[in-house]
Amino acid sequence: MPKFCANLTLLFNELPFLERFAAAAKAGFTGVEYLFPYEFDKQALSQALQINKLTQVLHNLPAGQWAEGERGIACLPERISEFKAGVSTAIAYANALGCTQVNCLAGIRPNTLDPATARQTLINNLRYAAPLLKAAGIKLLIEPINTRDIPGFFLTNTLQAIEIIKEVESDNLFLQYDIYHMQIMEGDLAPTIARHLAYIPHMQMADTPGRHEPGTGEINYDWLFQHIDALGYQGWIGCEYKPKSTTIEGLGWLRKYIK
Repeated sequence: MPKFCANLTLLFNELPFLERFAAAAKAGFTGVEYLFPYEFDKQALSQALQINKLTQVLHNLPAGQWAEGERGIACLPERISEFKAGVSTAIAYANALGCTQVNCLAGIRPNTLDPATARQTLINNLRYAAPLLKAAGIKLLIEPINTRDIPGFFLTNTLQAIEIIKEVESDNLFLQYDIYHMQIMEGDLAPTIARHLAYIPHMQMADTPGRHEPGTGEINYDWLFQHIDALGYQGWIGCEYKPKSTTIEGLGWLRKYIK
């Protein structure tokens, strides 16, 4: 069955961040992901991974002023210099943490920004980042996100992402497929995953509505996980959901998949 990693931004947040690594390992996870490592010391994060025998599966490129509502800067023409500096920062952290995948959040397009300009800016930034990350042994991913949770987000569906990947023309640009976001935006999960599996080295999931753990909403995750496994998917699936109660109380769904 697929490998599941704990998203420490959303799971175990009953605890201080650096204590979540041990909690994830104790719960049976062998991999972790989270939005951003940049406010923490590289050595402290590396030690947390090593002590708890965890793989750092993924983190994001720097994405602007998150606390102020920004959700990425890669489509914003006035932030190109900041984006490029963020690539260097992400490489330094990923290398220190043994992380081989970094996700790029496209960002929210202001109403004053022409969609074609936003798209070309994103493409140019990805063309800049992809070879630098490849040289460091790191895959670059882009992620479509639903506009219910993030109104105005620029990258919103699988086909749009695939078209951008093809236009960038890099062998180091891939699709991060978030099951929760794509159920909201387009549905048709199983055939979409099958059709584009070659582009997908990483997935994330939550149920909908509510963005809680599997089994709390409309997605038949038991069936979907079997489908993904039958396709031969070798990557991780990030558990990027908001526990309905506590993290531990909501992990019953995972027991059958942990050996």
